[in-house]
Parts: sequence; structure tokens; C-alpha cells
Amino acid sequence: MEFEAVIGLEIHVELNCATKLFCDCPNNPGDAPNQNICPVCLWLPGAAPRLSRAALDKAALLCLGLNGELQPKSAFDQKVYYYPDLPKGYQLSQAHLPLSRGGWIDIAGEDGSPKRLRIHHIHMEEDVAKLVHEMEGRMPISLVDFNRAGAPLVEIVTEPDFRSPHDAMEFLKALRTLVRTVGSSECSMENGTMRVDANISVRPRGSNQMNTKVEVKNMNSVRHVGDAIAHEITRQSAAVTAGEAVVLHTRLWDPDKKATRPMRAKFEGPCVPDPTVPVIELSGEEIDAFRARLPEMPAVRAGRFVGQFGFSTEEAAYLSADPETAQYFEEVVAAGVAARTAMHWLTTQLLPAVKERGGELRQTKVTANRFAALLAMLCRDEINAGAAREVLCALFDSDETPESIVAARGFRQVSDLSAIDSLIDKVLSEQQAAVQDFRSGQGKAMGFLIGKVMQASDGKANPKVIRELMGKKLAE
Repeated sequence: MEFEAVIGLEIHVELNCATKLFCDCPNNPGDAPNQNICPVCLWLPGAAPRLSRAALDKAALLCLGLNGELQPKSAFDQKVYYYPDLPKGYQLSQAHLPLSRGGWIDIAGEDGSPKRLRIHHIHMEEDVAKLVHEMEGRMPISLVDFNRAGAPLVEIVTEPDFRSPHDAMEFLKALRTLVRTVGSSECSMENGTMRVDANISVRPRGSNQMNTKVEVKNMNSVRHVGDAIAHEITRQSAAVTAGEAVVLHTRLWDPDKKATRPMRAKFEGPCVPDPTVPVIELSGEEIDAFRARLPEMPAVRAGRFVGQFGFSTEEAAYLSADPETAQYFEEVVAAGVAARTAMHWLTTQLLPAVKERGGELRQTKVTANRFAALLAMLCRDEINAGAAREVLCALFDSDETPESIVAARGFRQVSDLSAIDSLIDKVLSEQQAAVQDFRSGQGKAMGFLIGKVMQASDGKANPKVIRELMGKKLAE
């Protein structure tokens, strides 16, 4: 029997607010343990939560960026369960009246065709504390760090529209881009600001039945999500084929063993309306105001790049996938660099160099203006491509201008016709075999001869001038 997977995702995104969701404590979970706490975080007697307006604003923009419908009325509930990371015995979450309903993200399916993956709803909730397990010594202990308790989260709950690891991975990549574009979160799985749970079941291919699902946690990269889903599909398919029942429970992904393992039984405690946090009411005017604050979204920007700069759909989509990259590109173009030149050097030279150094584009010394100045020198034939690549490397470690680096290192290109003409004569006299090869129809010989002239000029001669002059001489 052939099986197909039915997959839904639950994605927690930490909002990049300065403070927590219900108090004024700094939202810095990585600080020294238990530094950012107060009576609300610890839920001491008499503590009263107060909803952060900044968190609501960022959550609302995130919802609209994911094509959701902001609800006129949303409210917090008490999601009851008992665990050491939850001091009050329940979590404040929007179980019954979420902030947003609906939404979708479009991806390219495995066959390249467009595929729309739907979102069921998006709700706000507080994060829980962090458990730190000390396993060394004669008696293992668990400690609680409350810095993370009360951090502002949104949970994105999808429809079970996913059928493969590819769907999930592409959805998460697109989600990350959209959320970063609206500025609500960094969405980094590696740094814990995006956490993903996958609910996976299998069924006979072609049927519409919904079978028992298994939840998988502990995935800290997009690749791990894909690997965990692929493993679980294989595991469940084998179990069903063997006549074994699939039981509702939670599993953990072990990246070292590349396998899931049982964690605990799935438990859903009661959710009751919370009387301490007022109901959130948004008027039509307020929702329109949120919508007006949305920046240009990646798909819209990509379409503009196609029309404005003549890029292909693939080129425009690549440039628009990361908001910082797209903004950087536009700043370089605004400085006077041709769009195609800026795109080519940004994608083939600058971004790989940034990745090689393990940094971020905006954190390097290669600002858009410095990069544009370098490309301007290249376009004016003041330096050649080889020199431009060397200057680019120097810009990462120096505060000097590209012009100063070119002058100091003698990179300025030689375009003097008489100087280049004499170099060409010298090379042609020394490379008679290559000259004969060219005249017998071997076009590659021209490249060889140009390379010899460049070598003779220590890489400073203008290759365009070399090609033009050499072409005339070889035609004589």
C-alpha cells in the first residue's frame, strides 16, 4: 500500500519587543539567569498582568504580513497545565478568540508549480521559563531560569495542507522572510526566536481520512524539520504496514541519530477565559491603520524589480527573498550603479564573501555607499574585475575608501593606447604558435593571448582595450 503524509505545523515566533508581554521586564532571555524578573513573571500574589501595546502592534503586523484577518475581538485564556516552568499553573494564551484567523503562504511545490499552504489562525501567548538540567554529580538536578517567562510570542497554526518535507521547509523559509520584512521578529531557529512543532500522520494515498497524528519537537533548523518529517513518515508507514497502531504522543528529534524518539503522552489541559487581561477590541479604522503600516512585501517587491529593472522572475525573487539584501541592492542602485551590475556583484561576490566570514550584510564595513563607489570605479574602467575583487576583500577590514585602496595598492587600470600597443606587439612576437592557431580558426587562442598581455601588465591593462587592439592586429 502506498501512503501519503498529512502534516500541519505549529510555529512559535518570539516578537522582538523591548519588554515582556505582560510586564516591563527586559525581553532578553539570554541574560544571566533570573535577572529579568518581577512579581508578574513569578506570578506572586497580587501581581496583575498588563498587555504590552508594542507586542500587540508587532503581532498585528505579523498577522497581516501572512495574509491573516485581524479579528475585531480577541481575548486571553488560561491554558492549564502543571510543570516547573510555569509558576502559576497555567499559561496565558488565546485559545478561543485568537488575534487573527485565516492566512496563507504561497510556495513552489516539488514539481515547481505554485502551491498555497493555508494558516488556520495566529494567536498571542506568553513564553514559559527555561529548565536547565544539571546531570553531573551524584544527584542530577533541574534549575529554572525565569528570564524567558512572559516573553511575547505568537503561535502560527497551519492547516494540514503539507504533504512532504519539501512543503514544510519551503513554508518556513517563506515565513521567515515575511516576518523579517514586517520587522516583528528575527525568526532564527538557531537562536530560538522561532520554534517549530510538526504534527504528522499517514494515510493511504488518495483517501481523505484523517488518522492519528504524532507531534515532533526539538528541531532547531529548517533542515532538521525536513529530516524529522521524512523520518516520521517512514516510521509511521512501516508501523501501519506491520499492523501496529499509531498512538497520539509527542516525540523528540535526535539530530545525531537522525531519528525521533518518544518524549511523553500528549496532554491537553482545560482552557478557561482569563479575567485579568482585558479583551482586545480593534475597530475597522485601527485594522486599516495597521494595514497601512505594512512595508512592501517580497512578492510585490519582486514584481516591481521585474518591471523596473528587467530582471527575470527568478532573479527578482532571489533579490527580494531577504529584506536587508533587497534594501541594500536598492541603495546601491540609488547611488548610480546600473541595476544589473549591482545585482551581479552583490549576488556573486559580496554575499558569498559575507557568508564566508560568518557575518551579516549590515554588520560589515562594506556599506552600500562604499560598495557603490567600488562598482562605479569598475564601470568607469578605472580598475578591472580582478582588481575590484581584491579591493572588495580589503573593504571588509579597512575604513579606507575604495579610491584610497586602489591608489595605495597600484590597482588603477592602464588604458594608455601606446603602452598597451607595445605590450601586444611583444606578446604576439613571442607567441607565434598561438597567433597561427587563431588565424586557423581556433578562437580560444585569442583568450590565451589576452591573458598573456594581462600577465605582462601585472593585471593592470584594460582588457577591453587589449581585445580591441589585438583584434585589429590579428586581422592585418
